[in-house]
Amino acid sequence: MSEIELPSRRGILGLGAVGVIAAAAGPSFADAARSVPAPLKTFEARSSDGTVLHGESVGDDGAPEILFVHGLRQSRLSWSRQYDDPGLAGFRKVRFDLRGHGDSDKPSDPASYADMTRWADDIAVVMEAAKLRRPVLVGWSLGGFVTGAYLGKYGDAKVAGINLVDAVTKLSPDLLTPLAGRYAASTSSHDLGERTAETASFLLACFHQPPAGADLQQMLVVNGMTARAVNEGFTRTATPDMEPVFARYRKPLLVTHGIHDRLVRLAMSERIQAQRHDVRLSIFDISGHSPFYEESRRFNRELAAFVTSAARG
Repeated sequence: MSEIELPSRRGILGLGAVGVIAAAAGPSFADAARSVPAPLKTFEARSSDGTVLHGESVGDDGAPEILFVHGLRQSRLSWSRQYDDPGLAGFRKVRFDLRGHGDSDKPSDPASYADMTRWADDIAVVMEAAKLRRPVLVGWSLGGFVTGAYLGKYGDAKVAGINLVDAVTKLSPDLLTPLAGRYAASTSSHDLGERTAETASFLLACFHQPPAGADLQQMLVVNGMTARAVNEGFTRTATPDMEPVFARYRKPLLVTHGIHDRLVRLAMSERIQAQRHDVRLSIFDISGHSPFYEESRRFNRELAAFVTSAARG
């Protein structure tokens, strides 16, 4: 499956103006102007049931690799603050839209989302399509559960490490908040008015420091694009517990959690940390469910250090 290079959005908007200003300002500005974002490469991956997944990558093919797996009702755009950070420019970064989300196919049958082996296959075909050798998987929220599904089916031979971010690893009312339980039903309501209002409410519940302006508008659109069948199917899965999978996993593991998370209790992450003495639990003091966005500078520094270390193993 071929990859197609295209300039990033920032590159499209900025290259023309930067070039003109650089020519007038002299060599020092011209040197800085050449530090434009690297081009994104888009790809498609067809999963085992025919679902087509859309993704994009950036970075040198020989660099340490990161595969970002987003959360429920989100998209690959969730990771923009990781893609735009110069501190992560030395890594090869890959992101994609989960089935039912963003630009990826959206099967209408809830069974397409209830079978966790299909989600596992999605990760496998994305890794193949993006030509990943041994990435660190960053699984946020639902993405953590999907990462567990991949490990359960394929093992960790092609994984350098895992960063779980406010991850769902067990579907349990003791570990998820009542608010999360409410949204599981309401955001898949067959009443369009209820589903719309609850989708917007769910998005805001993902933050302690809420987004605004263009970021908020983009996120609202993306959340509204998610197939209704995703929630309907996922909550019926016959594999509701990924804790045993992570207990068997022995490679590097970093657990990240926002202390003000309104959806996933800190206890969820603490249970994963408790399985191994060498697992670090990094708590973000001013973040909710989305520390990679709310405290992106700290998150990116910790991720860079973790990936660098894991890649040596």
